[in-house]
Amino acid sequence: MVTEIRGPQAMIVVAIIAAYLLLVLAIGILSHRLFRGSGEDYFVATRTIGPFILLMTLFGTNMTAFSMLGASGEAYHRGIGVFALMASSTAIVSPVLIYLLGTRIWALGKRLGYLTQVEYFRDRWGSNALGTVLFLVLVALLIPYLLIGVKGGGITLAQISGGLVPEWVGSLAICLVVVAYVTVGGMRGTAWANTFQTLVFMILGGLTFLVILRGSGGLAGALESVAQARPDLLARGELISPLKLLSYTAIPMSLGMFPHIYAHWLTANRTESFKLSIVAYPICLVIVWVPSVLVGVIGAVQLSGLQGPAANTILVQLIGIHAPELLAGLLAAGVFAAIMSSLDSQTLAISTMFTRDVVRHYSGHIDDRRQVLLGRFFVAGVLAVTFLISLAVNRSIFSLGVWSFSGFAALTPLPFAALFWKRSTAGGAFASVLTVGALWAYFFVQGSSNPGYTIAGLMPVVPLLGASLVAMIVGSLLTPAPTAERVERFFLTR
Repeated sequence: MVTEIRGPQAMIVVAIIAAYLLLVLAIGILSHRLFRGSGEDYFVATRTIGPFILLMTLFGTNMTAFSMLGASGEAYHRGIGVFALMASSTAIVSPVLIYLLGTRIWALGKRLGYLTQVEYFRDRWGSNALGTVLFLVLVALLIPYLLIGVKGGGITLAQISGGLVPEWVGSLAICLVVVAYVTVGGMRGTAWANTFQTLVFMILGGLTFLVILRGSGGLAGALESVAQARPDLLARGELISPLKLLSYTAIPMSLGMFPHIYAHWLTANRTESFKLSIVAYPICLVIVWVPSVLVGVIGAVQLSGLQGPAANTILVQLIGIHAPELLAGLLAAGVFAAIMSSLDSQTLAISTMFTRDVVRHYSGHIDDRRQVLLGRFFVAGVLAVTFLISLAVNRSIFSLGVWSFSGFAALTPLPFAALFWKRSTAGGAFASVLTVGALWAYFFVQGSSNPGYTIAGLMPVVPLLGASLVAMIVGSLLTPAPTAERVERFFLTR
């Protein structure tokens, strides 16, 4: 069963979403008035971001359609155990990673002038080839994550408009708006837009939940209906094997290698700006994930029969059932806010790496104007390619996200070795990156026709992370130790 808004009501909803997109575009463009014309300002906002905006950008960048559409869709099939899969472990792991990695990466970036993670790792281990290979692997792993946002926008607009707007038009609209304000405003425009959009999707996400609950007879009434019709959805872990549940605790490690998270870490104005993010990140996560999971569970009873990726639409369908057209438009705008608050940072991060770590590094010095111009062209190119891929891909948003996160999580031995192990070498880093790239590609192909693919009951992220760690250790011990000068440069007291 599919429920949609139709006719004049759909036109009102589309108009509200269009107005929201224009508002976000205006915020991004206004930030250009503060643009200083330098590459550092375009790519990391001249490291001037304070505590609140840093929190909003870190959280908003990491909470995309995966946490709203994907979590609801997965909970539709698996029940409340989905919260334990990602949210509970993320609430613990993310603040730890921000503290252990984020503050140190920021300090090194400020002292040595790094704008990307590839610059840091290449310099840390003195290997140009490592930087290039790492760039290619990071881009490959980020493509599924980009697809989450592009497909999520298309699904939302198509569903909420009752088919008035085709899915590809929604995807294209998001790409065009993001391209516009990212290319004009750079990191400052992205940070401003992210802050606004994070507040929008948190507030409207909570409002969405309350509206759906009200139309479902309140929380007690809704859960009672689920208990009668689908009690399995309320049994913690009943539809999820213990090994798979344990495996998922490794996935939040991905925060330690996301290019867009590194980019935002480098924008902070001082170390103390990280304190708010460390304390408040778990609170923000609960505010978003609890409603998303419960909406999926409630929707499984109210709109049964959705198969596979079709469950990605459950949140939008419930909005269509329980919200008048004006409210439906606002709530759908909240979904768009979650999507764009990640998509912009991801594309800008890739653009920064391409400009700094490929073009500038291998062609020699290029002035700031050309760096910014190249960055803008690459943002447009990345989103154009992602849009074209989205037209041919029909996968669960949750599944796409998990595959992307698994690859990034498996790379976390790199920052830990770089920051805490003086004996680590380029050989170890190479071995780790190549191992992850090869195994991830193999597992992805094997799992492409099997949504529940595991290795001896474990999610691919576990053997990936284990193999990456072993490769880093063995590769480092089998290659010559770094020079004393190199070690001293990177292990000064902060």
